[in-house]
Amino acid sequence: MSGYQVAHLSEIEVIDDGREPMTPVRHHFGITSFGVNGWTAREEGDRLINEHDEADDQQEELYLVQNGRARFELDGESLDAPTGTLVFVRPGVKRTAFAEEAGTTLVAIGGVPGKAYEVGGWEIWGPLNRFYVAGDYEAVIEQGRELIEANPQYPLALYNLACCESLTGRKDDAIEHLRQAIAGREQLREYAKEDSDLDAVRDEPGFKELVGS
Repeated sequence: MSGYQVAHLSEIEVIDDGREPMTPVRHHFGITSFGVNGWTAREEGDRLINEHDEADDQQEELYLVQNGRARFELDGESLDAPTGTLVFVRPGVKRTAFAEEAGTTLVAIGGVPGKAYEVGGWEIWGPLNRFYVAGDYEAVIEQGRELIEANPQYPLALYNLACCESLTGRKDDAIEHLRQAIAGREQLREYAKEDSDLDAVRDEPGFKELVGS
């Protein structure tokens, strides 16, 4: 077995979560020590990364304009970023980026200072999120359960599946997937205590065993 892998960005299947199509570099290689993904604009003016500030996750992010030309907006300040530009953004800074040329490609690397990287699984959950937002929880289960169960290394996707199962009355399934999610990421136990998506299973013995009354 080789100790290395090689791929061109164009060879990695793009994931579309309904916002900005993403090239899941980290997932493709099975990287578990840091986050890294890419975004390529189809047309000039396309948004490359959604607006966010990482205030909750406290993640630092480094963006590389690998091809083309981008325009970043950082706390309302506009920044021109031609090919080769590196943009480092600390937590709390609201950021987004747009393509100034068709085909512009960004690569982003992220991690939390002083903390081991935790694999979340947005690559699996992202394409399903639009159904969740629309309240179509049955579609999430129908289209995503098999894939999520096949990738138990992604606790956040398991947690979100449990929420959808709770919302559709699948109590036993919800508790089992919540159990797997918490086993993979202890922090999700605290989230579950206050998450209204799990209200339908809150009084179940299995839930109380996992999270507490």
